[in-house]
Amino acid sequence: MTILEKAHELGAMIQESPEMAAMKQAEEAQAADETAQTLLQEFNLKRMNLARDMQAGKIEQKEAVKLNNDAFDAMVEKSAVIKNYIEAKKAFDARINEINGILNFYITGQEPGCTHDCSTCGGCH
Repeated sequence: MTILEKAHELGAMIQESPEMAAMKQAEEAQAADETAQTLLQEFNLKRMNLARDMQAGKIEQKEAVKLNNDAFDAMVEKSAVIKNYIEAKKAFDARINEINGILNFYITGQEPGCTHDCSTCGGCH
């Protein structure tokens, strides 16, 4: 079997993973939920306005980031559907990062999170 065939096999396995299934289900539920869609539209509008205000010098970047994060948190609190999607996406992203870490180890020989300072870990081997 070639490397590319293995890559296709890995891609198919990722596509069939429980993390991918949960994320797709949560994404579909979010897309079908009118309240979630309204909250997302409102959040995106706030985010665009914050970016515009920051570019115009009306607010500092630090304040814009805080206001954006506050708006995001408020949106998530108002919708279990959005919260479920975010949690499913985080779980999927964590799985992908885990896979990338394994691939990186076999390519570079470095464990994920390696700092190149041997005093910070239990060893590479």
